[in-house]
Amino acid sequence: MTFLSYLISGISLGSVYAIIALGYTMVYGIAKMLNFAHGDVIMVGAYVCYLVFNNWGLPWWVSLIISMIVCTVLGIIIERLAYKPLRAASSLAVLITAIGVSYFLQNAALLLWTSSPKSFPTKFFDIGGEKGFTIFDGQLQISYTALVTILCCIVIMVALTLFTEKTKLGKAMRAVSENKEASQLMGINVNKTISITFAIGSGLAAIAGVLLCSAYPILQPTTGSMPGIKAFTAAVFGGIGSIPGAFLGGILLGILEIFAKAYISTQLSDAIVFAVLIVMLLVKPTGLLGKKIMEKV
Repeated sequence: MTFLSYLISGISLGSVYAIIALGYTMVYGIAKMLNFAHGDVIMVGAYVCYLVFNNWGLPWWVSLIISMIVCTVLGIIIERLAYKPLRAASSLAVLITAIGVSYFLQNAALLLWTSSPKSFPTKFFDIGGEKGFTIFDGQLQISYTALVTILCCIVIMVALTLFTEKTKLGKAMRAVSENKEASQLMGINVNKTISITFAIGSGLAAIAGVLLCSAYPILQPTTGSMPGIKAFTAAVFGGIGSIPGAFLGGILLGILEIFAKAYISTQLSDAIVFAVLIVMLLVKPTGLLGKKIMEKV
């Protein structure tokens, strides 16, 4: 039962990584930009939810919706001010700008909310005062937070897949991903499409922030940094640009991290995670579900 307990914890943590990775993979797949400030948008979403829930006394789902709205607007502002002027710039310029935005958000959070850790409320998903339920005659306990996190990840992955494949806007995103210039000639508003992509990714970041802090309830300005990096690792591991790849990479990364902590070393777990990424890039550079792109020269 201990193995199953670790497995469920790994899938739950991996689900958070997968939700964050979906934001990374959408932005990269469509705008060909690595938004390293994405992890800090997670932190902002968690802070907004915390403040609304604690200070205004609103229900958790209202706090989550407000957090999603704030992060969605923040994502659009970041895209317009920081990334839109760099459409034709080199990837290095975009990368440096993303790091700058990340540090800006962290320091803004320090000024607004100080560096002292906040205790995030963990009772969001309690049902009838209970934190979870047991199976196998009480030998295995599953928390409602873990269950909700896993279900949210599955629903979001399916919804995004259907959105990109079935809707007009989703098809426009796929077209922009293939060729921006040709899409513009076909009447697609490329700037609007990229802005909407950032908005969706930032809204998902708010959900991920709340789920992450519900499971690990310490909230501070650097909360999103390491999960953001690990989620980017998950996106690369699964095949960046692929929605199912981000989902698969996140789940596998979460399981790997939890088992590494349980059976090897808590100090070495992060090193093991990144070592696996290096091995994956050496063996299969495109990731598990990534596709090779042929370039004409």
